[in-house]
Amino acid sequence: MHDNAAPAPAIPRSLFLLALFYGGMVTLGGVLGAKQVALGPLAVEAGIFPFLTLVGISSGVAELHGKVVADRLVRYGFLPLAFAIFLTLFVLTLPTDPGMYEPAKEAFPIVLGQSWRMMLAGILAYGVSVTLNVWIFNRLRGAVGRFLAVRGFVAAALSQIVDTLIFISVSFYGVRPIMALMAGQMLAKVVLSAVLIPLIIALVLWIGRRLDSVE
Repeated sequence: MHDNAAPAPAIPRSLFLLALFYGGMVTLGGVLGAKQVALGPLAVEAGIFPFLTLVGISSGVAELHGKVVADRLVRYGFLPLAFAIFLTLFVLTLPTDPGMYEPAKEAFPIVLGQSWRMMLAGILAYGVSVTLNVWIFNRLRGAVGRFLAVRGFVAAALSQIVDTLIFISVSFYGVRPIMALMAGQMLAKVVLSAVLIPLIIALVLWIGRRLDSVE
């Protein structure tokens, strides 16, 4: 008798989709970070939005598939991040078409030509902060296990504080005063974590569970 049931996917459908989305957000963060946005009295680089998406996805993957898988996702995230930096640097070295739209010709190297310190800071901050987020989120499972929003916010807020310490210090120490910049960035990121992270985690879990329940 032949079994007509569809074979199980090599990896869970949710993990496949979330990993694709995660890789895209890793590369987008550096591009959007070139813009500073004003959110009322708070000022923050726009890269925080894809970065908080990474934090929310990593927490959601830890909840759905376990900490080991989430840690592996974070480590694999270095691949698109490093390749995006390499490809950006390569494109910046290529000669510019004289017929290129003039404002874009001037803006392109300004937007994408970050200093080596900022690129290094981004890599370090990503690796440490998102790994820390997954660790804290998982550790809080026993203390506030069912309160996903609380776990997600606490893990995100603490990891974003560490992210800011690393990124601002590596990028700007010795170049400009950093204490006021750090304080403002930390406040903005904690507030955004409180607003966005519970929503992102809830969406990730909803999508993931629906995908994995499909026969």
